[in-house]
Amino acid sequence: MALAKPIAVGITDSSASNAALLWAAARANRHKLPLAVVNVVDDRWMAAEVLPYLEVLRESGLGLLKEAGEKATAAEPGLQVTLQLLEGGVGAALGDYSKNASMLVLGTSGHNRGALTDRALQAAAAAECPVAVIGDAQEHGRGIVVGVDGSQESTQAVAFAAAEADSLGEELTVLYAFTGPNRWISAGLPQSSFATHVMEEEQIVLSETEAGLRQDYPDLRVQTVMETVLEPADALLRAAAGARLLVLGSRGKGGFERLLLGSTAHAVLTQPPCPTVITRMHRQQHQD
Repeated sequence: MALAKPIAVGITDSSASNAALLWAAARANRHKLPLAVVNVVDDRWMAAEVLPYLEVLRESGLGLLKEAGEKATAAEPGLQVTLQLLEGGVGAALGDYSKNASMLVLGTSGHNRGALTDRALQAAAAAECPVAVIGDAQEHGRGIVVGVDGSQESTQAVAFAAAEADSLGEELTVLYAFTGPNRWISAGLPQSSFATHVMEEEQIVLSETEAGLRQDYPDLRVQTVMETVLEPADALLRAAAGARLLVLGSRGKGGFERLLLGSTAHAVLTQPPCPTVITRMHRQQHQD
């Protein structure tokens, strides 16, 4: 039997990183998974003459890992914890490590609203598993919010969010932000049957999503919301304020294939209103 993939948490010496550590430890304990605590020594810019300083960074990283491991086991007694020191570019190293993880958890910068270190954004773009971004001092909220737009990525985000809401006994809010017709009309174009048809088509996406959820999770409390004024990122930020979890796909249906992280996901991650999970696209493996 294959071993269960651990939940991995990338740590630094920030308060938001500590919040991410405790969130990851609690989730690992709840799902009966091991926890991998990871620190990355960014050695890309170091020349041979500063190698002694690199050893200092390694020792500092090992000390940080040891302290984090003790915090995790103190918070969740009995939790299986491993410590891993990586080297290289932080985003790339964490992205590569994510191949062996069921989830990658990171903290925000924790200083200014809207500030997120490149570490989390790069890792969220490169990771091959869901990425959770945890802010500093985020209160324990209620309810789970998921953003949808009819894309395959958002379908998988809904599946993840529904499973979370069902297991936690939380209400699930399915949010579809669509501003097309309103923007056309406010720009001076007359309201037409075409605009009405577009709105009806988008409502079908939301209705089909809700119908599928009620079939798979008959006891799940679901509310659907169509936002036609705010931009998607702004709508998600407002809806998820005070939520327990926000879930969205890495890219939407309007995203370019070359962009690993879509504009909405990027905008949300720069100011996450609550613990936020970016799900990844699981592509089918085709055999010859």
